[in-house]
Amino acid sequence: MSKDKRKRVKHSTILLKKDLVTDKWVSQSEAARIRDVSPQAIGRLVNKGRFRTLRIGGRVLLDRSEVENYKPRRKGRPRK
Repeated sequence: MSKDKRKRVKHSTILLKKDLVTDKWVSQSEAARIRDVSPQAIGRLVNKGRFRTLRIGGRVLLDRSEVENYKPRRKGRPRK
């Protein structure tokens, strides 16, 4: 499979050096444990751009505070 056809995270964030505190970032599997959902559910939210992400060495890291404070949007058609 060519590099162009691989599935990639579309929404990445450019960060300053001060934003790179190690305890501030968690992996997708750790985010899934925090939210008590599957890693695939976190992956779908990342692909939709719901979280700030940081890609290092092929791994996608998420901002811990965003994961902990995330409130899901209501599903379905809005009420009148």
